[in-house]
Amino acid sequence: MAKKQFKAESKRLLDLMIHSIYTHREIFLRELISNASDAMDKLYFRSLTDPDLNLDQGEMAIRITPDKEGRTLTITDCGCGMTKEELENNLGTIAHSGSLAFKQDQAVKDREDVEIIGQFGVGFYSAFMVSDEVTVKSRAYGSDEAWCWQSSGTDGYTITPCEKDSCGTEITLKIKANTEEDSFDEFLDPYRIQDLVKRYSDYIRYPIQMEMTHQHLKEGTEDEYETHTELETLNSMVPIWRKGKDEVTQEEYNNFYKEKFYDFEDPLCMIHSKVEGVVSYNALLYIPAKAPYNYYSKDFAKGLQLYSNGVLIMDRCPDLLPDCFSFVKGLVDSEDFSLNISREMLQHDRQLKLVERNLEKKIHSELQNLLKNDREKYEKFFQSFGLQLKYSLYSNFGEKRELLQDLLLFPSSKEEKPVTLAEYVSRMPQEQKYIYYACGETVAQAAHLPQAERVQEKGYELLYLTQDVDEFALRVLGQYEEKAFKSVSDGDLGLESEEEKQELQEKIQQNQPLLTALQEALGDKVKLVTLSQRLKTLPVCISTQGGLTLEMEKVLNAMPNDHKLKAERVLEINADHPIFATLQSLQEEPEKLKEYAQLLYTQALLLEGLPVEDPVAFTNAVCDLMVQFQGETAQA
Repeated sequence: MAKKQFKAESKRLLDLMIHSIYTHREIFLRELISNASDAMDKLYFRSLTDPDLNLDQGEMAIRITPDKEGRTLTITDCGCGMTKEELENNLGTIAHSGSLAFKQDQAVKDREDVEIIGQFGVGFYSAFMVSDEVTVKSRAYGSDEAWCWQSSGTDGYTITPCEKDSCGTEITLKIKANTEEDSFDEFLDPYRIQDLVKRYSDYIRYPIQMEMTHQHLKEGTEDEYETHTELETLNSMVPIWRKGKDEVTQEEYNNFYKEKFYDFEDPLCMIHSKVEGVVSYNALLYIPAKAPYNYYSKDFAKGLQLYSNGVLIMDRCPDLLPDCFSFVKGLVDSEDFSLNISREMLQHDRQLKLVERNLEKKIHSELQNLLKNDREKYEKFFQSFGLQLKYSLYSNFGEKRELLQDLLLFPSSKEEKPVTLAEYVSRMPQEQKYIYYACGETVAQAAHLPQAERVQEKGYELLYLTQDVDEFALRVLGQYEEKAFKSVSDGDLGLESEEEKQELQEKIQQNQPLLTALQEALGDKVKLVTLSQRLKTLPVCISTQGGLTLEMEKVLNAMPNDHKLKAERVLEINADHPIFATLQSLQEEPEKLKEYAQLLYTQALLLEGLPVEDPVAFTNAVCDLMVQFQGETAQA
C-alpha cells in the first residue's frame, strides 16, 4: 500500500513534537499508557449501555513487553480499539484527539467512574522521541477486521490489514540505537520501565503488567540461585488521596509520606482534603517534622506534585504553594487545570490561583489548630520553620500580615516557653503603651541589656529577639492589636511621666558642658551624649535615633556589600551611678575625661554585643587604670 503523507502543517507539528515540545523523552511511556487507559475507559463506558457487552472492568489490564534483542517495546491494551477510519483520523491527523471528543460527551461528563486523560491528541507522537519506527495494530470492538498503522516519523505512514485475535490496540516501538550522547537502552530495561511506571502512571486505574525476572535462593541450598520470571503488576492503581479519610489509617498516611517524599521520620501533621466547585481537586499535604538539610539554601525548590486523573504532570509545581508555606510537601490531583500541550507544566490561570488560596487557608487553619490544641508539637514545628514565617512576613512587605502574625512565637521574660503576640497583649497592664522587645544573640544576652532595666523595673513583659530577621519582621508588622512595637534601645520608651521628663531635662541642662565635652571626645562615633532615664544599676548604654537600630545595623553590615550602614548612636549615662560623679570631677582634666569617654563608650559596645573598635587601646586603658588604682592604694 502506498505511503500516505502527513499534511504540511501536521508534518511541521510532528517535527516540533519530536524535538521541542517535551522536556524529558521518558514522558513517552506516560503518554502511551494514558492512551491505553482512555481506550479501556471508552470500552467500559460502552458496556454500560450495551447489554451484549459483558465486560468485567477488574479483568482489564495494560501489558508492557520489552525485547532487548529485537530492540522493541510493546504496549498492549484491551480497550475499544480503532477502525481503519479511526486510525486515519486519530493517528494520521496530528492534534486530533478522539479522547477529547469522547470526554466532552455529556453522558461521559455525568459519570464519575469514567476518567479520560487525553485532550490534545499529540501524546502518541512522543513515541518518536525514542523510536525509529512505530507500529500500531488495532482491532475495534465488534469488528472482525484489524488494521496496522506504521510510520517512521515525518516521512508519512501506511495503513494495511493485519491479524489480531482480540479487540484493543498494540503499539510497538522500534527503539533507537545508542549514540555517543544518548543511551536509549534504558527504555528496554524492565527495572527502568518499572521505575517510570511508578513515577508517572502509578495511579492509572487499570493494572499495568510486565514480566519481571528475579533471582531466588534455590530451595535446600545456601548459595545456589535460580532465575524466576513472573507477570507482575507495576502500579498501585488506587491513589490514597482518593480514598475516604475513614478508609486510611494514620500509619498508611505516614508510610505513604515517607515513601513518596523520602523522609525517615513521620510527618508532624497531615491535611487531606477534597474540594468540589469551580475547580475540583484532591489534596494530600504534609508538614515535615524537621526542615530538610538544604531548606534554608538557594538549592531548595518548593512545590507540590501535580497529578491529572492520577497521572503525574509535574514533580514540583511551585505555583500551588505560597512562599510562606514552602515547607509543605504533598500533591494535588485535578483535571480542571489548564495544562500546556506537553502536559508537563501549567498555564497560569485563575483556577491555579484559586487552588493556591484555598491551600493557603487550609494550611493556615491546620497550623492554628496545632498551636491551640498541641502546643508542644507546634513549638517543634516553629523551631524548624518559624524562621520561614518571619522571613515571609518581612520579604512581602507585610502583605501576609493577617495570615502570619498569629503564628509567630518569641521567647519572653514572663514565660519559660515561647509566647504568641496574642498572649503577650492579653497580659499587658492597662497603662502599658507598647509591646517591648530586646535584641541579642541569645536570650540571656537580650535579658541583660542595660537598656532593658527600666522596662523590667516597671514589670512589663519583654519579647527577646534572637534571630537576624526578627526585628525586621516586627518593623514591617508595625503593630499588633493597635499596640506598636518598641525596642528597649529606642530613644523614647514612653515610660516617664511629664514630671520625670522635666527633671531629666533640668539635669541635662545643668551638665551640658560635661556632656558636650564627652561628645566632642567621641567625635563621629555618636550622634549625642546625654543622661539616661532608663538605666538603674549600670553606668552606660547605647540607644539609637532614627529608623535604623543597632541590631539592624549588625544584620545589614554582615551581608556582603560595599556600603556599610551605621545607626545614629546615642551614648546614655546613668546620672545616679558613681561613675557620673567621677566624670564631673574630671571637667578640668580634658585628657583624662577623653580617656574615660572612650572607656565608657567601649563598655557600652560590649554590653550591646557589638565589636570593640580598638581592642588594643581598650586593653591598655584598662591596664593603665589598674596601675593607677594600685598606685593610689599604695599611697593611701
